[in-house]
Amino acid sequence: MGIKAALPKYEIYFYNTVLCLALLWATSWIFEVSNTNVNRKTFQSNIKPGWHYFGRKMDTADFEWVMWFSTFRAHILFALSGHILFAKLCTMLAPQYRSLVFLVYGVLAVWTSMGWTYVTLMLSHCILLYSISLVKIRWLCFLTGLCTLASFKCEPCVSWQAGFVEGDFELRHILFYGGCGFTIMRCMSFALENCEKKDGNYNILELLKYNFYLPFFYFGPIMTFDQFYAQVNRCHFSRKEREMWNISLHGLMNLGIIIVVDVLFHFMYILTIPTDLKLLKHLSDWAIVGLAYMNLVYDWVKAAVMFGAISTVARLDYLDPPKPPKCITLLYVFSETHFDRGINDWLCKYVYNPLGGSHCNVVEELIATLCTYGVTILWLGPCKVVLIWALFNCFGLNFELWTAKFFSVEPFTSFETALSEAGSRRLRAVFNAFNYWCVVLFNLLALNSLDFVKMVAKRLLLKGFPVTTVMVLFVTYCLVQVIKERERRQDFREEILR
Repeated sequence: MGIKAALPKYEIYFYNTVLCLALLWATSWIFEVSNTNVNRKTFQSNIKPGWHYFGRKMDTADFEWVMWFSTFRAHILFALSGHILFAKLCTMLAPQYRSLVFLVYGVLAVWTSMGWTYVTLMLSHCILLYSISLVKIRWLCFLTGLCTLASFKCEPCVSWQAGFVEGDFELRHILFYGGCGFTIMRCMSFALENCEKKDGNYNILELLKYNFYLPFFYFGPIMTFDQFYAQVNRCHFSRKEREMWNISLHGLMNLGIIIVVDVLFHFMYILTIPTDLKLLKHLSDWAIVGLAYMNLVYDWVKAAVMFGAISTVARLDYLDPPKPPKCITLLYVFSETHFDRGINDWLCKYVYNPLGGSHCNVVEELIATLCTYGVTILWLGPCKVVLIWALFNCFGLNFELWTAKFFSVEPFTSFETALSEAGSRRLRAVFNAFNYWCVVLFNLLALNSLDFVKMVAKRLLLKGFPVTTVMVLFVTYCLVQVIKERERRQDFREEILR
């Protein structure tokens, strides 16, 4: 009721205008704070000299971004360029051996960057999970996979295994944990798919091809084994009309976004400011709210660009990798919230959907979400912040179902039925506005300190009440309506195409 209802054009224009003004207002506050505090002592460790074209310092608080697009940019480009070159040559000359070339190049690249002992460690985990998969008992494969994943997250196992890595270069720890974590998840996918195979077993060589595919090895995203196996072993390779144009355009868009983010880091220190609690106490409510929102948007942009760059390489290899995560600006429900679509698809396929069934039963949904977030905690690494983040997001996901069940009975259904479709959409948007900020606050826990999240909540709900609270919720209401309008038009276009 009211979900696909159209609103008057002038109303949509009004919502867009309010959003633009609010964003400009919050941005002006953050720009001013960045300008006046650039030489602050607490900023010295993160604010470094940037592009000399601007004559300004740059926010370098995010190690991952600096690693990918500054410090180790040449190394990453060299490794991926080599992969593209050999993959293209093999596809043209000997397409039947293409997947073997992926395997050999991947193993050699990992060997070169991390040493032969690390390759041996990864092989030992692959062999272990392959051996367990031959038994074809799902729960045993799952249990073994979780135990091996835990061995990379808990002491003393992780320290012992980390000793297998040679060298002391800066990327050592990042590559170690990335490669190990994704290896276990891929091996679990292989083992679970092998359990489903009715006639015989997959060859261990298929597991090694799947695991050592270099673009996905260290940083993901994860493709489930059944998808990878079907796509990498195709005999005929052809592209759709304008597909290469779309791949090139996608690559150029990623490059453009990288440049825009780097430029913004010279003018707005959105990552460094939240680390200075003394400074935050003197900022306006709009600056605090803007920082919270922009931190989430930035994390989505980072995930979209990092996975987008890898996905571009995979698409050149005739693969169909997981799509980028849905923009956080367009999310107002917990059921669609994720920053890694590959992990999200993995969890949905092997944990959430098998346990949750139709996702209509309250008890089944609770069990499914608890198990899903339990695996996620292990994947991210158990710690206080991750536990709190998982608890709140698990509650939010279940609370949405409880609320839907509660309002699906009388007298609420009669009340909504009495409204016009446009009125029903407006009413739902009011509740969605509250939910939107729950999504923002709960997911900020995974990106910033607990103290920063507490401060944002206090400014929104206590110190800023009622003026800031009402104004922020009204702007969020406008945002939700803009999102709903976008969804309505997208559904309309899809119906026409059918």
